[in-house]
Amino acid sequence: MDNTDIIVLTLLFLGLALYYNRETIRYIFSSDDDDVTAVNSSGSRDIVQVLLENNKNYLVLYASQTGTAEDYAKSFSKELSSKFSSLNVMCADIESYDFDTLNSLPKDIIVSFFISTYGEGDFPDGSFSFEQFIITASDDALSLNNVDFTIFGLGNSTYEFYNGAAKKCRKYLVGAGATQLGPLGEGDDGRGTTDEDYLAWKEEMLEILKSKLQLSERDQIFSPSYDYIELSEINDSVALGEPSKEYLPNEKLNVNAQGVQVGPFDHSHPYVAPVTSSRELISNSEDRHCVHIEFDLRGSNLKYSTGDHVAIWPSNPVEKVNQFIKVFNLNPDEIFELKCLDETIKPPFPTPTTIHAAVTHYMQITGPVSRQFITQLVQFAPNDEIKERLVTLSKNKEKFADEITSKNLNIADIIDIINKDSEKPFIAPWNFLIESIVRLQPRYYSISSSSLSERQTVHVTAVVESSFNEVTNNATVGITTNLLRNIELVQNDENDSNLPVHYELDGPRHLFESFKLPIHIRRSTFKLPSNPQTPIIMVGPGTGVAPFRAFIRERVKFLETNNDNLTLGKHLLFYGSRNHDDFLYKEEWPIYAEKLGDSFEMIVAHSRLDPGKKVYVQHNLKERSEEVFQLISQGAFIYVCGDAQGMAKDVNETLIKILAEGKNIKESEASDIIKALKVSGKFQEDVW
Repeated sequence: MDNTDIIVLTLLFLGLALYYNRETIRYIFSSDDDDVTAVNSSGSRDIVQVLLENNKNYLVLYASQTGTAEDYAKSFSKELSSKFSSLNVMCADIESYDFDTLNSLPKDIIVSFFISTYGEGDFPDGSFSFEQFIITASDDALSLNNVDFTIFGLGNSTYEFYNGAAKKCRKYLVGAGATQLGPLGEGDDGRGTTDEDYLAWKEEMLEILKSKLQLSERDQIFSPSYDYIELSEINDSVALGEPSKEYLPNEKLNVNAQGVQVGPFDHSHPYVAPVTSSRELISNSEDRHCVHIEFDLRGSNLKYSTGDHVAIWPSNPVEKVNQFIKVFNLNPDEIFELKCLDETIKPPFPTPTTIHAAVTHYMQITGPVSRQFITQLVQFAPNDEIKERLVTLSKNKEKFADEITSKNLNIADIIDIINKDSEKPFIAPWNFLIESIVRLQPRYYSISSSSLSERQTVHVTAVVESSFNEVTNNATVGITTNLLRNIELVQNDENDSNLPVHYELDGPRHLFESFKLPIHIRRSTFKLPSNPQTPIIMVGPGTGVAPFRAFIRERVKFLETNNDNLTLGKHLLFYGSRNHDDFLYKEEWPIYAEKLGDSFEMIVAHSRLDPGKKVYVQHNLKERSEEVFQLISQGAFIYVCGDAQGMAKDVNETLIKILAEGKNIKESEASDIIKALKVSGKFQEDVW
């Protein structure tokens, strides 16, 4: 056994210890002190008490990081209530309740879990108490023997710990004596099949539930969860798109002496941050754009550490909002309030508000459409021909994929196309749209600045997503990146008339005036080794270079602050772009190289520079295989950031081959070494 083997085995044992205790560690060092309260009139956090007090006989629980698990849980709950009149379903966020009395549930009440996986197989933030509860419960094989459950996980198969949180949840529940009904459903965002994975799991699950609970199915009919109240005039309590109620004129913000908000800021209450600087990073290109954005944090008490993510809260483009309002024949000026008919739920967004504000700021109107949503639209078809077409689309996944998914059609696009020859408008009730269309969620970006060198500033590097859609004859766009592109052009006094979409940049009641956007910080485990003499290998083509720019700026600042003569470990960066024009931050890297000397080297692959030879980052990795192997043998940390489907997979395979050749072992053995490095935290991925 050579030194490398000893190091890997040691790392494996240490990594396993850290891996299985990392939630406790993360909880201990968490800076969050938010007071999370249950959504019920009594204020109780006892899940069973709230369930029974509200006469519920089915429980759906979700643990969600970005809102996806929450969306699926609510959709499942709504369908159960709609199809089975005997079910009175409660849908709840795991972080809002305590579960000490869970085993006292009546035996005929089933619990359905929707669990997303975050990071390296972790439960979402806020689920610590629940995770600790089921871990402790699993020590006693009878502690939850009265609980019957189903479970659906949401994850990404390109990660090592695919659906790790859902699998752990199932393991601990079964270990505590709970009975699992049906299979573990696994939604795979890595393959882009989450919706189809869910539908397949759901169909099997419904049959099991019908048999288990002796349910009689009825035609699915929309039944509102809210009492819809139309109001006559706007006042200071009416939300016009404010990200949270704290920003309404009749509320009092927590501000310092300079009038700057001081938080706390999180996924429910963001900081409205000024954009102090923006610029285009791609030169000589009319159709491809990448923007560099800088947010000012001064005075806000909002902090981040190098490697973290920033969440940007977008709004929908004016063109997409107008299209949606038109196809559904809505009155944008209508003011309404939602009163919950069920004390265990809460409105999907701040109300009272207007239809225009809801469509612009609160609803995900441009995202992919699910077959499930098409099924729900059938009941509102204006004639039998359209009804039949919708039924066919909802039941035939191949046809749906060909006509809807592959063409990137959003909800309004579908209605536009399917109803174009009808004399009647497609009238879907507004309260149905409110409940069926998911909440517009923040988009997360790797921070490209260093908290050591830019303590009061967050940098974002974002490629602008936009393509012409021949089916709809308009643009399919990434709403957040195009929002940033709008800001970049207007802030720099450039012409924005040719942009595919435009935004209300001033925001509600001028809240975003002078280029501001709501943001919050999400902690990440994607961190530099604490010892600056530890070598690192970084692989990040395109905007995957963002966190590595932060890493290198961190090391430069570290040397400036401490000792210019200090020897750093080797910092090897494999970067890739199409050509010289989209070489991001090309003017900065020589400066970093001069400051860091021999400790930093950047190896660049251009995939479109030579028409006869496409060079990618994995090719350069292979070319430098001897040095890469030596660095790994010396304990180097490995980081990969960027495309999960192609690049990250190819890089993993290349590293396995490098280790196999360097150690003269089988690739299966080399693969085990890579897995051990991932478990130990010495191989980290930030991929999408």
